[in-house]
Amino acid sequence: MDETTRSALAELNSAFYVVFAGDFARTRRGWPLGFERILPHLRPAANVLDVGCGNGRLLTFLTERGWRGRYLGVDGSAGLLAAAEKDIELGLARISADANVHDRRSSAPEGVRTETLFRLADLRSPQWTATLGGCAPDAIACLAVLHHIPGAAHRARLVVECAGLLAPGGTLIVSVWQFLGTPRLRARILPWSTVGLSNEDVDPGDYLLSWGEGAAGNRYCAAIDEETLCTLTTRAGLVTVETFYADGHEGNLGLYGIFRATAR
Repeated sequence: MDETTRSALAELNSAFYVVFAGDFARTRRGWPLGFERILPHLRPAANVLDVGCGNGRLLTFLTERGWRGRYLGVDGSAGLLAAAEKDIELGLARISADANVHDRRSSAPEGVRTETLFRLADLRSPQWTATLGGCAPDAIACLAVLHHIPGAAHRARLVVECAGLLAPGGTLIVSVWQFLGTPRLRARILPWSTVGLSNEDVDPGDYLLSWGEGAAGNRYCAAIDEETLCTLTTRAGLVTVETFYADGHEGNLGLYGIFRATAR
């Protein structure tokens, strides 16, 4: 894939979220079952970085499960971050109500950071880590993000950057969409001519998928299997702790990987 095509695919996905951020966020207010499986790896973390945080549903999930710590979510969509701010405010208010916290000056239970931060950052740019203020997270979540990064070299770069941010012994949790194993999602695959490209323009394993009622939008997605994911993380210097499949009606819509940085 040449740089012109890669940039066009990246812009295609960016344009999708400009138009559909609100609608997309409304479909992401619950959480998949895989979140319960990754919770034991996140619960001990005092400092979590959520890469490609979308509407911030991971933070809502963590706080509702009793996690208390420092959180930073970064995403390239201003629309999704606006939804995140709104959803988290509503979520923390609900937690406060459950905890019988009625003082309007203290809208979250003890230990939940009311100054939770979401930052706009283009994950396609090598400079995105400069926006983080030198944080060294105990855990990084990169959930349903990697398959939307065009170009194998750029996906590898993102994994290396995440690995480099981790504190010694820290954990990277990645999930990637397994759309090829699901007939209902395979039916959403569109020809590349839909966006003025051909099969020769893209890499093997690259797909264009429709989204929404009436196929209103479309996005670039890369098919990433378990071997590819583990190769990416191993080359980034991480050790595989666990991989598993979860989510969707079939129970295998997401491939999750838990990876650990070695103590330096």
